[in-house]
Amino acid sequence: MDVALSPIAMRLFGAPSSEGAWYAMGAPFPMSTDRADSQARGEAPSATSARRYPELDALMDRYARGEDAAFRELYAALGPRIRMFLMRLCGKPRLADDLLQETFLRVHRARGSFAPGASVVPWSYAIARNAFVDHGRRGRNARTESLDEATPGAEPEAPAGASPERQLHAQETLALVRQVLAELPEAHREAFVLTRFEGLSNAEAAQILDTTEGNVRVRAFRAAEAFRKALRGATEEP
Repeated sequence: MDVALSPIAMRLFGAPSSEGAWYAMGAPFPMSTDRADSQARGEAPSATSARRYPELDALMDRYARGEDAAFRELYAALGPRIRMFLMRLCGKPRLADDLLQETFLRVHRARGSFAPGASVVPWSYAIARNAFVDHGRRGRNARTESLDEATPGAEPEAPAGASPERQLHAQETLALVRQVLAELPEAHREAFVLTRFEGLSNAEAAQILDTTEGNVRVRAFRAAEAFRKALRGATEEP
């Protein structure tokens, strides 16, 4: 079976970044020279590189200063991204929706502590991840429902004219990716999702996960190995 990540499957799963697609297929993403050199030296992102989302950061700066009108814009711009992050962690659309609301409630309560010049993306991801962890600590299994659960209208249809074979291929690929993510140890899944799907740096992921950059690299690598093993197994002839 050909299990290369098709555009249909990536859209169904939530359109991972190009880096995530390359890595899941077993090939390293062609990182920019500057970023590669910085990570090789173990350097933390500079103040400039840390604010890679200036429009989002500007919205959060306004909201942190007490401009309530900025919240609607911030939610519209950042909410879908946070929801997909939560979806990749828990695998359940309804739970992801609940955790998204909890995340932004915490963002609202903590807005006064947002440091001027900080980056809202890793800051909000840390809040979302803590909401997910707290949910698990309350004794509810975050992955007990079927991974096939779907929010009505959330899954895009195949392009017009797509062959039945192509649609089946997309469904099989989607099922494989979801299965591998679900079976990963939580620590490996978090590191992989943050660095390979969400595109955060090792330093940003380490801050969110309260660990070291080295641990992030090891966990993401082991997750990628699980993907490569699953892909190799799926392509073996019976």
